[in-house]
Amino acid sequence: MSDLEKNRALINEIDEKMAKLFEERMKAVEGIAEYKKENSLPIFDAKREQQLLEKNTNYISSPLIQEYYVPYFQGLLKASRAYQERLLSTSKIAYCGVEGAYAYLAAKKADPKAELVAFPSFEKAYKSVVEGTCDYALLPIENSFAGDVGDTMDLVFNGNLFINRMVSLEVRHALLAKKGTKMEDIKTVASHPQALAQCSDFIQQHGFAQIARSNTAVACKELVESDDATVAVIASPENASLYGLDILASHINTSENNTTRFALFSRALAKVDPNSKMGENFILVFTVLNEAGALAKTLNIIGAHGFNMRNLRSRPMKGLLWTYYFFVELEGNINTVDGKDMLNELSTITDRLKLAGVYHLNEDE
Repeated sequence: MSDLEKNRALINEIDEKMAKLFEERMKAVEGIAEYKKENSLPIFDAKREQQLLEKNTNYISSPLIQEYYVPYFQGLLKASRAYQERLLSTSKIAYCGVEGAYAYLAAKKADPKAELVAFPSFEKAYKSVVEGTCDYALLPIENSFAGDVGDTMDLVFNGNLFINRMVSLEVRHALLAKKGTKMEDIKTVASHPQALAQCSDFIQQHGFAQIARSNTAVACKELVESDDATVAVIASPENASLYGLDILASHINTSENNTTRFALFSRALAKVDPNSKMGENFILVFTVLNEAGALAKTLNIIGAHGFNMRNLRSRPMKGLLWTYYFFVELEGNINTVDGKDMLNELSTITDRLKLAGVYHLNEDE
């Protein structure tokens, strides 16, 4: 065994011990959080943290290593505070849009007790979880009428968060207008481009002009602030009560089967019992070598281990012309022997491979 291999093996052993000790420490933090809650004490105790930093830094004999230990321990203290905040408060779900948007409604469905935090873009909502500002991000990944949401799929491939749940929300569009407005007064409708497309038959039937907006709920807010009584919006009926609007027409979707699936992202991959008999699902994203039959080889390995593909999609990789990655959802438990063997085999023939999520197939699907 080379010196490199020996040191890597030693690091692996140390990392395992450190991970177990970290978990023990965080378990002790749970007791601290409960005490602070009962005694109405603040989570941040600057004096205590400074004492810990000074005491523990002195355990390091090497002055050079001390320089690296200080930011390491400060990060540990920050994680401890964040964990206490998580224990003592409701979870925070990031979403893209404003109150009343379909993403907002899906987040409410995911956790009615959670604090919902709005962001102007998918990327900023996603980043809030990476940075620890929020606990989860709920982003649309597929619509039964309009297809894949490519921006979310790109975050799955390029980011370091994991999908641990899918939430399905039926899209029910309604025509909303200012109080007292009649259908014959309406000349123009405003909404998100997808909502306009999904209600194209209704719009054409009434001869309405169209105005695209970044979000259905944003269109509602703009309507409330406008004096133009000839404009209506297409949005969910829940927006009527939220923004004080009248519902002029309901169920105006061209297609009755219109559902959006939202992916719930978190920083950790969900743990699944390998002996579970429940129908688990998992997501793989990968690239293949640029050679004949490369994709077929990956699909053959998946099939050989008894996993059924729910879907397979390809997406172009940004910055690389005519290069694609693949996104596949599969049925089965990835934590079984077959699942682990499959991942090992796939890793030998794929260029990049990521287990991007594990989730239950339940009533949300």
